[in-house]
Amino acid sequence: MSGSSVLSGLLGRLRGRREPAAEPVPLREIKLRAIDHAFGKLGCRSLADLGGVWMVDGGYALHAIDSHGAERAVICDDEFSEPLLARARDDERVELVAGNFGRPETVGQIGQVDAIALFDILLHQVRPDWDEMLEMYARVPRCFVISQPMWNGDSTVRLLELGRERYVESVIFPEWHDQAWDRLDEWHPERGRLWRDSHDIWQWGNTETDLVATMARLGFELDYRENLGPWMGLERFDDVAMVFRS
Repeated sequence: MSGSSVLSGLLGRLRGRREPAAEPVPLREIKLRAIDHAFGKLGCRSLADLGGVWMVDGGYALHAIDSHGAERAVICDDEFSEPLLARARDDERVELVAGNFGRPETVGQIGQVDAIALFDILLHQVRPDWDEMLEMYARVPRCFVISQPMWNGDSTVRLLELGRERYVESVIFPEWHDQAWDRLDEWHPERGRLWRDSHDIWQWGNTETDLVATMARLGFELDYRENLGPWMGLERFDDVAMVFRS
């Protein structure tokens, strides 16, 4: 995805509103390959994509249908574009669940699926934290498809605990995050919590080691992994996709 498209969306979030791209950005091959593994190698037939609208308009879930004939693709987010609403009206395999996927009741709305896709999701989750989110959904699928920037430090860290200077120099678009830091203790009315606890900012540096250990505790083993090296040029984050199976 282009830096300018991502920056536009981030600036919209900083202003306290969701600002989708005029057109979805290209789907990333590393994520498509992970979905291909889940459906092609592990035999998945259904998928729930949590937070799968922003910047990609449900494209990864639709890829499961269009490329693998998925029988059911659930997209959970807090708003949907008109093209995606139209696709759901015309295609009974596409289901849209509006709401916060971090709430227990949303898990029940999604129901059973073969795979849960978490793309650039875990590093934003606080209350429930990233590991609590995985535990909430552990009984839903037999496969997790996870892709995001992964922290290449020794252990997972809450990024805000690094302090302002180290936090800002560690994440993408430092000027944007420097502005966001000034708002950490302001109330975010759209999220119903403080900015420091909102998913609009980077919350976690998740390490692969800690993710694998957490998934093992929940009964899932690593079946596929791809690491493309530094994510968008960041020294502390690698571009990683992983598929876990029960």
